[in-house]
Amino acid sequence: MRLAVLQPVIAVALAAALTGCLHSDKIESFGGPTMGSTYSVKYVRAEGVAPKAELQAATEAILAEVDEQMSTYRADSAIEIFNRAPAGNCQDMPNGVLELVAAGNRLHEDSGGAFDLTLEPLLDLWGFGPKGKGEAVPSDEQLAQVRQRVGQGHLRIDGQRLCKDADVQVDFNSIAAGYAVDRIIARLGELGVRSYLVEATGELKAAGRKPDGSHWRIGLEAPRDDERVAQRILQLDGYGISTSGDYRNYFEENGQRYSHTLDPGSGRPVNHKLAAVTVADPSTLRADGLSTLLMVLGPEAGKLFAERHQIAAFFVTREGEGFVTESTPQFEQLFAAGEEQ
Repeated sequence: MRLAVLQPVIAVALAAALTGCLHSDKIESFGGPTMGSTYSVKYVRAEGVAPKAELQAATEAILAEVDEQMSTYRADSAIEIFNRAPAGNCQDMPNGVLELVAAGNRLHEDSGGAFDLTLEPLLDLWGFGPKGKGEAVPSDEQLAQVRQRVGQGHLRIDGQRLCKDADVQVDFNSIAAGYAVDRIIARLGELGVRSYLVEATGELKAAGRKPDGSHWRIGLEAPRDDERVAQRILQLDGYGISTSGDYRNYFEENGQRYSHTLDPGSGRPVNHKLAAVTVADPSTLRADGLSTLLMVLGPEAGKLFAERHQIAAFFVTREGEGFVTESTPQFEQLFAAGEEQ
């Protein structure tokens, strides 16, 4: 099952190495492949919790539904059928697709266009998309031509239908994994799960306590492409976490690095010093979208946006040969008191 080619740029979930005394007879887990990467579920087995096989079947049913509706790697997915339709077309859509478009519209409007769900033609052009033909810097003419097919303002929700007035293509890579995590958690709650850590392709959320009374803990990975090192270790309870970065999914040409994160305003990879940004939000979907949005805005504009909208965000910026970290007051209020270094 593949929703997107982009691997998680930062593996935020390091719970397996950081859980301490797990009382393994009371914590259960399962996982598997999804969206070109993996998912994992850890939960506390307690009275009233459905059997593990039922929990896993329910989780994988949700992931299969997301794939069927939102994958740009399946010609028969709902969104790919819409993407192939000509301008001026309207199509009935599942509720999940409409929910993601509506969420994307809010992020698009709030950010003045820094977040955009219609970048698939540009991702393909730069070699990062599902139909990309190899990573390469396009010509100005190619870029200008493809940019005519980009713009979230060309999308419109009409009841149960999704409409477009230009030949745009929708790519949910920036919010689908967060949406899947939220859907899985809601279903697990219906099946009795109260304490959990759920992760899909690097987006995650945790709540409740482990049997020894401690919180679930996760690591924020330092932005290094040579090895994986936890930069900060956080205690989570009721928040989704998403990290976007530019240091793993990129290519170089003539000594210049080109990130997979594209600026909708220019149609080109972002070109600033922000290496990674992590967002915490009760909605994993929103955290997923906000981390992309802030990565596009860059260190200065991103920090201003996060503070203005009271977003819990952690920024890692390149400074010479090293990195400088900075976080919003909301992030520190959430994590500083219970953080373990």
